[in-house]
This record gives sequence, structure tokens and C-alpha cells, in this order.
Amino acid sequence: MAHTELFVLTGFLGAGKTTFLRRILHNLEGKRVGVIQNDLGKVNIDGELIEKDGLELREISQGSIYCSCRKLDFVKALAELAQRDLQYVLVESSGIGDPSNVEELLQAVEVLQPDVYRFAGLICLVDAANFLADMADREELIRQVRHAHLILLNKTDLVEPAEQERVLAALRELNPVSPIYAAAFGEIDMAFLEEDLSRYRYAAGEPSLNSSESKPKTLVLRTAGPVQQAELDAFLRELAPQCWRMKGFLPLDTGWRQVDVVGQYIDYKPCLPREQGELVIISRIGPAVIRPIIDTWKRLVAAEMTLKN
Repeated sequence: MAHTELFVLTGFLGAGKTTFLRRILHNLEGKRVGVIQNDLGKVNIDGELIEKDGLELREISQGSIYCSCRKLDFVKALAELAQRDLQYVLVESSGIGDPSNVEELLQAVEVLQPDVYRFAGLICLVDAANFLADMADREELIRQVRHAHLILLNKTDLVEPAEQERVLAALRELNPVSPIYAAAFGEIDMAFLEEDLSRYRYAAGEPSLNSSESKPKTLVLRTAGPVQQAELDAFLRELAPQCWRMKGFLPLDTGWRQVDVVGQYIDYKPCLPREQGELVIISRIGPAVIRPIIDTWKRLVAAEMTLKN
């Protein structure tokens, strides 16, 4: 019996996991594919970006799939997809996910649905522009790299060659075994989909750092708009140092836009209209970010908004 190839994608907030996942799905057009997407907040923005006919999509929100708070949901989702006669299952972990215990969780799936999956590898995406600074604050990034079977150094278009070399040196020190591919926009040869990447295993399994206590504060800003893009831009730039990530869909004076913020990098893309605008905000400073969000919005943006946990 042919096995279902199981790939797990990891990487810190804003590293480009969803863009890379979409590239993989395009490459697997015509195949029977399942996806599990994991997000920290109640609103899963990324799930809307990959929905397509015939795709088996499962979303797990409000915590990491490697944490005791959500790992049972993860095991159940994999066990359910194991009954769908799929050729590939792709798992996109949350940006704060520590996959150190992924093999233990897959063993639990094996008990429920024996001899279905072949764990083909854990792929870690690294943001070339922010990795060195972020790894000093979040040990999860180090764990993601150490437990990866393939490392994709992404967003190399945003850094100078000397900085790229510094990041490569840091990655090789953390994981001297796994292949490292440098890319922009997640563009690499997809030949790895036919490989067993797990042979590049470097770090042994260990308990995940993820817990309910370590999960960053996540909020959802909602607005009916329209919001002036210049005002939103000023708001995002002022708030960015206090946030790990901001992403969502908002009604602007220029039309509906998908908004992505990583550090001081802000990206706007056209998107389809929806009932209301939503911006997911992942805080670097815990609940203390609430007051700056409210005050900065009132000072810089004319449109009304609400803020929800």
C-alpha cells in the first residue's frame, strides 16, 4: 500500500510559510492533498489564502499544535485525514511552534491509523532579514532550526550578501546536518517532494517549549472602514516595534487589501471584499500592547475600529 507523504512546515512569524505552502500546492496540482494549518489566534487569516477545490483543509487555532493545549486536536486531524486516501498531507505550524516533539505526536497517530503516513521531513523557513535578531528573543526559532530536515533561508532579496553569510553561519552552527537552500519568495526546486528528508535528522526529540503560558498575546482589530492607506501605514509603522506580526484583510481607500507586517516591512496586496476588515496582531509585549494599539489608532486613523481578544 502506498503511504501518504507527510511534510511539516515550520518557521518563525513572517518567514513566508504560507507563500511557500502555496507554491507546494501549485506543484502538486492534480494530486490528492490535505493541509493542516495552525494559527495562534481565533482568526485564521492564512486559511483563506490557500482554499481551493478538492483540498482537504483542517484549521487548528488558538494555540500551537505542539502544545498540550492543542496537540490532541493535531493528532485527531491527522488521524481523520489518514482516512481520506491522500497522496500528500502538509502541515503548516504556527510561527511560535516548537516542533521538538513532532515525532512523539506522529507515533500517537500511528497507533490510531497504522501504516498510513511516511514522515518525509520537517522543513524550516528562516527570515534572512530578521532571524539573527529574533532568535535572541525566542528560543523556539533555535528549536525549529535544530529539528529541521531541510532549511529554507527565505527573503534573501531583503539582505546584503554579507548579512546572508552571517545568517548561514548561524544556521550551520545550529544544525550542521540538514541541507540549506537560499531563496526569495519561497522559490526553490520542488524535487525535495520526492525525497525522504528525514534522513537528515540532527536533533533528538525532546519536550516542546510550547505551553499556554508561553503563547504570545494575540488580538484582532476589526473595522468596517474604509481606512486611508496613508493613515494605516503610519499606524502600522509606529506599532510595529511592539509586535511580532500583523496580518489581515482591510478595506482601504485604495480598495480591499491583504496586509502583512513583519518588522518595518509592510506589504499590501489586492484581495476580495468581505463583511468586515480584520487585522490579527501578535504582541511582543503581552497585554501591554492593548493601550498603544487603541491610542495610536485614535491619534492617526479616522476610521472606527474595535479590538477583541
